[in-house]
Amino acid sequence: MSILNVLAEQAHEAAPLVLPIWAFPLIAFVFFVVAGLVTYSFRDVANRHSDKVGAAHAHDEHGHGGH
Repeated sequence: MSILNVLAEQAHEAAPLVLPIWAFPLIAFVFFVVAGLVTYSFRDVANRHSDKVGAAHAHDEHGHGGH
């Protein structure tokens, strides 16, 4: 055996996994689903409040604000 194999075997014995190996991708999947639901819940927020900022930020035909 090489020295790398011996060190890898000792490291594996010193630090066992706290969860089964299939749990790590499951946790990542649940995290991304929750993040996607949060992102989805904020859809169309700018359009819901466009009536409140429409008069305050009047723009001309070139997109420049008037002073």
